[in-house]
Amino acid sequence: MVIGCAIALAPARTSAEEGFDTEHIFGFMIGTDVGNAGEREFQTQTTGRFGKGGGAYRALDHEVEIEVVPLPNFRVEVGGTASLHDITGVPEIDDRRQFSFQGASLDLRYRLLDRNRAPFGLTVAAELHGDRIDETSGAKGQMYGTEFTLALDRELIPNFAIGAVNLIYQPEWARFEVGGVSEKSSTIGAAFAGLVRVRPNVLLGGELRYFRQYEGIGLGEFSGQALFVGPTAYFQLSERSRLTLSWSMQAWGRPVGSSANLDLVNFERHQARMVFGINF
Repeated sequence: MVIGCAIALAPARTSAEEGFDTEHIFGFMIGTDVGNAGEREFQTQTTGRFGKGGGAYRALDHEVEIEVVPLPNFRVEVGGTASLHDITGVPEIDDRRQFSFQGASLDLRYRLLDRNRAPFGLTVAAELHGDRIDETSGAKGQMYGTEFTLALDRELIPNFAIGAVNLIYQPEWARFEVGGVSEKSSTIGAAFAGLVRVRPNVLLGGELRYFRQYEGIGLGEFSGQALFVGPTAYFQLSERSRLTLSWSMQAWGRPVGSSANLDLVNFERHQARMVFGINF
């Protein structure tokens, strides 16, 4: 229903835009475009994660971000995040119902190859974050991490279909307030996406993401793995505003030492994301 309303409200255009701007069209992935020098954007990103191995698990985080492009091919983004946790009866996670300021982040992206001048686009990205609330459990502490991404994309059919690949490495460190327990973990992943232009201002498609989690920041002992798949929709609401909606379900997974077909220890059953942005 939300997608239908967005399509109905989005302004129709008489002719399709030339090519794609992949900076914001994907949901959980990133494209290789970084904007033009001098551009500034305001963005809100809401991510929901639902379902664990038992009980009721709901976690929602809302991030407010400012993006600037100070130099050609280089983008800087700073953001702050508030989180909501509603957890009851989940194994190995304390029951919790709270709303808190979670932390801040810095996202740096540099485009190495422009797909308009090369066979494909290529961008490297590093997102650094420092948090006072654990993203999964909501427990208080000191959490630091980085997400390194190598992004590639290419127009498969000019002005109609675009494909993208992300390769991901996420080292994380946490020290919890209660008990002073420290944890280190790392995740590697590969993600694939495809979108087609169904209207001049509407793109529809999907994303497939595979992750492997390890203990230690150097990919130490293997903990589990999961495969997520789901649809993505992008709407160019006006010349300056946009909306991206994405949802993923865990289609397959397996924690270490279990024969289960889903890994609900290290990952969630469902993930959803809504991103709204506007140029200013």
